[in-house]
Amino acid sequence: MEFVMALCTRVLVLAEGKIIADGLPEEIRRNPVVIEAYLGH
Repeated sequence: MEFVMALCTRVLVLAEGKIIADGLPEEIRRNPVVIEAYLGH
């Protein structure tokens, strides 16, 4: 994941076939919806 974040200028995150986040890597890293979907916290 760190490789992707370092490589990309924009990240689109999908969960169950739906876009849940779209933005800069730093925004995605801190996005609570992404954290919940992928880390379960």
